Amino acid sequence: MTLKIRNADTKDPMWPVIKAIRYEVFVQEQKVDEREEYDEYEETSRHFLALADGRAAGTARWRKTDKGYKLERFAVLENFRGVGVGAGILKTILEEVLPLAKAEGKDIYLHAQVQAMPFYARSGFVPYGDEFIEAEIVHRAMKYKG
Repeated sequence: MTLKIRNADTKDPMWPVIKAIRYEVFVQEQKVDEREEYDEYEETSRHFLALADGRAAGTARWRKTDKGYKLERFAVLENFRGVGVGAGILKTILEEVLPLAKAEGKDIYLHAQVQAMPFYARSGFVPYGDEFIEAEIVHRAMKYKG
């Protein structure tokens, strides 16, 4: 499988593809309310699209917050899970965000769905704080330690 990760903002012709992936994963599969899925940060976030052999496979975004750099909205279509799509997206985002965070002395963090914590841990994220509910799903905050 050839994996390409590309940036795409809300004006990109691929933006509807990103929205469709998130809709399928979060709204249809995980039953997240569509009003919670798309938020006021769409325009100010940096979005990524994974293409596996030229087919849309997954997406994620990052945005700068008061706490640092938050990675979020990781979504991989079911038939592309377990083959490195999510890891490829995460690696690409970290390559972009890590120099920014280091230069500013800021953290890189995310809110992981509890079942996805091992995925993030393999890339250097460690949990902190208690579990909490976000979009009706149990999450835990994780911070990048490298």
